Amino acid sequence: METMKRIENKFSQSLTVKAFMIAFLSLLLLIPNALIIDLIQERQNRSIETIDKINDKWSQSQTICGPILTIPFTKTYLNEKKETVQSEHELHLTPENLTIHTQLFPEERHYGIYKTILYKSEIRMSGQLPDLNHLKNEDKNSVIHYDEAFLSLGISDLRGLTNEINFQINGKSYPVETGGSDRISGKKLVIALPHLLTLDPESIYTFECKLNLNGSSHIDFIPIGNTSKVEVEGAWKDPGFTGSFTPDYTLTENGFKASWSVLSFNRSIPASWIDTTSDFEDTSFGVNLVETVDHYQQNMRSSKYSLMFIALTFVVFFFVEVLTKKRIHPIQYLLVGLALILFYSLLLSISEQVNFALAYLISSIATIALITGYTSGIFKNKTQTGILALILSVLYLFLYVVLQLEDVALLIGSIGLFIILGIIMYFSQKIKWYKAEENGVPEEEDKVVETIIES
Repeated sequence: METMKRIENKFSQSLTVKAFMIAFLSLLLLIPNALIIDLIQERQNRSIETIDKINDKWSQSQTICGPILTIPFTKTYLNEKKETVQSEHELHLTPENLTIHTQLFPEERHYGIYKTILYKSEIRMSGQLPDLNHLKNEDKNSVIHYDEAFLSLGISDLRGLTNEINFQINGKSYPVETGGSDRISGKKLVIALPHLLTLDPESIYTFECKLNLNGSSHIDFIPIGNTSKVEVEGAWKDPGFTGSFTPDYTLTENGFKASWSVLSFNRSIPASWIDTTSDFEDTSFGVNLVETVDHYQQNMRSSKYSLMFIALTFVVFFFVEVLTKKRIHPIQYLLVGLALILFYSLLLSISEQVNFALAYLISSIATIALITGYTSGIFKNKTQTGILALILSVLYLFLYVVLQLEDVALLIGSIGLFIILGIIMYFSQKIKWYKAEENGVPEEEDKVVETIIES
């Protein structure tokens, strides 16, 4: 019986068994880590829903398109029965040139722990309507109704308008009314031109208007002019430029200034079309005022490194156990692993209250202090405990650097893991694996077992 116990004891202390046990615990701890990831996703979704509610009360993000000149016409033709038939159509024409200058006034709004970016804007728009001379050569069977012509100005969320629009053509003001919505510009404003084109369709018409527009998160423009020039400036230090075209921009401590210049052959928008056409959203561009990587994304990215932290910490424990012949119980491994998982819960909850950098510092210090205090009672050696604390500090510092380097995160992470693996391989050479495997248990314990058997 004593011999069987001794064999079982040796088997429990086998390095191979110990290694498999550590691997199993590491994989087992992925279950609570998966729950943490689900919690991060849930909190992120709740944040999005709350921010949408805040934005909806103010105004959603804005997309501006136009103005587009629309001229109704009637076409007469013979059908298959040789009968004369008339059909009503609309000819849509884009401006000859379009210039937009936008001044943004962003501000942060908080709702509990959630934050959104809202803005006010002053928009000045000017340009020249298209030349109508070519309409003379259109189908002679079509009658163009110049007296029913109108301009449409697309604004995605009309609730953001805060002033009456003074739309002028050749210095004369024209009333602006809401006109429903369409696929091209979303919600639209309509400027009727009942007598303008009937006076002289061949004249040159220039327009200008001013808008005070509220919005949230970002503002986009559709380059509807044959030549479109858009300039946006505002007091925001870290803007994101989105869309199909890259602007020339300058960033200062006080804000940014960006300008786009889009020509007719740079875009997929036709100069004219009849009735309907495809959406123009793929040609839009603009400014994004929201952080590209928020604290929820950083939490999600950090949680994906949990297995590395658990495995490397367990490797340190394993080396201490092998080299010093100190027995560490699986429950102790498990408790340390849970402390490492708890770091991500702390990071998530604290980062909702303060900025991510400070939350990361607090969470990492708390986790390192907890594990160091616990392991000091296990190792009973200040040097070994200090080495573990140093390793954890380096790991958390390494993770933070990787989280900040978005563009080269994969490269830095791969190099870091390669170096860590090299260090582990180097120190593992000092272990006499077969001898340790044969010994099974510490020498002192072997002597005790042999004494019991002999007696």
